[in-house]
Amino acid sequence: MFVTDSPRPSPPISRRCRHEALLALPAQEAHVSAARHLAADLLETWCVPESERESAVLIVDELAANAAQYGREHMTLQLVLDRGTLNIVVSDSGTAVERRRPDIAPDEHGRGTGIVQYLAQSTEVHQTRSGREVRACLRCSA
Repeated sequence: MFVTDSPRPSPPISRRCRHEALLALPAQEAHVSAARHLAADLLETWCVPESERESAVLIVDELAANAAQYGREHMTLQLVLDRGTLNIVVSDSGTAVERRRPDIAPDEHGRGTGIVQYLAQSTEVHQTRSGREVRACLRCSA
């Protein structure tokens, strides 16, 4: 496991600090809770209000669970809080972007990405050379 947390001063125009953290884990379901707990602790330390923090932690949980399920070897969680925007980026070493299967009832699987899209102001999924990257952005009043 690798973790960094680096507050960086923003340009002089803003008095807020830029915060950034990176967590690298094996892409295994057993490590999803570590990603969720780290996110909750960091966001509290960064003074993100509780309601926004709860939404962000739920997004981290859903994205990390998907990465653990489809990511093969490893996954990373990157959190960047800058000028009122929280970027949550989960990358994994998987090759296929998850598609909802019509033969599985929605109460069984497939609600995670819908939850993320509902809570986030924007979401993006990219296939990269090394795997997949999912980015969710939230406005934060921290």
